[in-house]
This record gives sequence, C-alpha cells and structure tokens, in this order.
Amino acid sequence: MRIESGFFKENRDAFLNRLPEGTAVFIFAGDSRPMSQDDDYRFLPDRNFYYLTGLDYKGGKLILTRKENESRIMLFAPEKDDMKERWHGKRPSFAELSKISGISEDDIYPEGDFEDKKFDVLKEEFKLAYDGTSVAEATKHFAAEKDAVLDIGEILTRMRMVKREPEIECIKEAAKITEAALSEMKEYIKPGCTELDIFAPLEFGMEKRGTLIPAFATITAIGENAFYLHHSIPEGEEGPVAEVGGQIQIDVGARVCGYCADISRVYFVGDKTGEDDKRFLLLELIKDLRKNAFAFIKPGVTFNDLNEHMWEIVGRWLTKNGLAGEEPTKEDIKKYYWHNTSHHLGLDVHDISLRELPFEKGNCLAVEPGVYIPEWGVGFRIEDDVLVTEEGSELLSSGNDDVSDIVVAVR
Repeated sequence: MRIESGFFKENRDAFLNRLPEGTAVFIFAGDSRPMSQDDDYRFLPDRNFYYLTGLDYKGGKLILTRKENESRIMLFAPEKDDMKERWHGKRPSFAELSKISGISEDDIYPEGDFEDKKFDVLKEEFKLAYDGTSVAEATKHFAAEKDAVLDIGEILTRMRMVKREPEIECIKEAAKITEAALSEMKEYIKPGCTELDIFAPLEFGMEKRGTLIPAFATITAIGENAFYLHHSIPEGEEGPVAEVGGQIQIDVGARVCGYCADISRVYFVGDKTGEDDKRFLLLELIKDLRKNAFAFIKPGVTFNDLNEHMWEIVGRWLTKNGLAGEEPTKEDIKKYYWHNTSHHLGLDVHDISLRELPFEKGNCLAVEPGVYIPEWGVGFRIEDDVLVTEEGSELLSSGNDDVSDIVVAVR
C-alpha cells in the first residue's frame, strides 16, 4: 500500500496557508539512536516531517516559508554515496524523493547546503518557527535565536486530528493486518503456553504482511499480568503460563504507511467453569460498555463526556455486584476503571491531539473500555478503532467481541 504524493502536497499547502505571515518553519526528521558501536535502532522519522513529505530517511530537514502570500519549500537530503550505501543500503535519489513527496527536484538540496540556506532565510527577517515536537533538534540549530522561535505545533496538531481518505484507508489496512495476525496467533493458545509462545507468532503475523515496526510494543499478558497495562516484555517459561479457566490480554497494532492500528483482545482458556465464572460476568459488562461507547461517539462529544458516560454504567454494575455502595463515587469507580476510554489514533498510536476539543468528522479514535478487578483475579479491555462520521461513528476494525471468538477451546 502506498500514499500518493498529492496527499503530502495538499498537507504542505494547507499548512502553509495557515501559517502567520512572514514565518519560516524548520522541521527535522531526526536521527537514529545507536544500539551498539556499529548498529542503530530501527528508525522512524518525526511524524510531522513524514506528514508533510511522506519521507522516512534519517537526518532529513525541511524549511517552509511564507511571506507576502508567497511560499517556498526546501528539502535537504543526503547525496548518493557508493561507500556508505554499500554498508547501510541504497539511498533514494533526489528524483525518487521528489516522486514520493511531490516536492520539485529543484527544491531538494544536498544536506551540506542546510547551514547556508538557513542563514539565507534568517537574513530575510522571518519569524522562526518549529513544530513543537523536535525541540532538541530545533534547539541544536537555533540556540542563539531560541527566544524568538515560535511553536506552531498546534496548527499541525489540528490538521492531523482530522483524517482524510488516504489516512483512513491506511488505518483500516493496519487493522486488517492486526486482526489477521491475531487470528493466526490464536492457534498457539493452549494450557501451558507462555507469553513468548503467543508473542512470537503475533509479531511474525504482522512482519510477513509488511509491518516491520509495529505501532507500539506488543502486549501479551497472561493472568494477572493484565493488571500491568503496558506489560510489553513477554515472559517465557519463568513467567506465568496459560491455565484452564484463565485469561490472556493482547494489545497490538500494525503500522501501514506510518499509520497505526490499536486493537486489544482478551482470550479465555477454556469455556465456562461454572455459573459464577467471573470472566464471563465481566465480559458482559465490557460488551455493554463497548456497545454504549460506539453509540455515544459523534461530533460534539468530548473525551470527558465519553468517560462520564462509561463511569455511570460501571458504577451501576459495581453496585449490583457488591463491589461498591449504592451511590459509588468517582474514586470508587476509578478503583476498577483505570484508564481513559479513548484516544486519538493516527501516525502515532496515541496521536497528537487537543484533548479538550469535541470530536469532529474525520477523527480516528481507539476505543478501549477496560475494567480490572484484582480481588477477582480478572480484568481486561477489548479495543477497536473507529472513525467519527457526520452523525456518529463507524468501526474501522472488526469490533468482534462474540464469545465464540474469545473462548479458546482446550485442545
């Protein structure tokens, strides 16, 4: 899957049109971090750099200027170097960078020209600005001018909060890949399996479909490890193993063209152990919360509105099941409802946003009601991705919380 260059050109044009008159913006892709003396961690570019260019190479620099209703774009990239390419892989040519980004080849410069071009811009009395995310990089290049540098991050944040069709399709595809990997992984769940036993096929299921860097660190949590929300280092034989009557929490997301899915599933090892099986009692609550959340989300609603709606439902359930008094307080509810119901989704799994703003058409959200009851030894979330539409919401992932999908038969 690929996003056409016109999408990134439209992003740049819209961004430039929103800039204050006489502004020069500097955005940096960033560099990889060394993992050892001779190797680096896998590189992901600054998400705003990618949003405006579609490019993912290390050390990229972008200058955008707007003055007297005229705008200019300058992109800086490494030149071809046979020796470096021999060790580190092929570098795209300026023509290839132009094709991906939609930036004219005439506006792409060798990275060594950046300092001269930067000073040319400074001479023109522009107000300097950066995107609010690559602070360290901006400080490095503009230490002397730091007091005069504007943060125009809110402009890009507002733009990125509203997804367009190519972005929505990428998130849909990422969800599709994630769910395919989950389906394959389910075959490895059985009594005695470890977190690593299910982590490995889950990661492989995404990798073979093109996701080499997942949206976030994959979570496979057996039993009470589900009470550690970001339990992202799977344990092997030294850790917990799946038991009949137990649960496994999965939280995973593929990445397609930079865009993330975020899907959580719970699996029960074996069917009901009896009428008082707390797993199934809690499952009915989570299913009810999901149904209500999907119906509640629409333009004009805020994250706080959604949380309050969920708290009301959870409060009544806690009272009914003897976990809270007749009129549970917010503190009573938060004892079991630990995290927010939803967050924005996009180029980052917890995408940049202005959380106080009401939802609007084009927002993509991960919706993850979760309830955790340590005294029962049971707690989980089920999470799916939705698009805010003109009148409500639309699922981007399958939304399948059918019991037949959740219960893993003991083999």
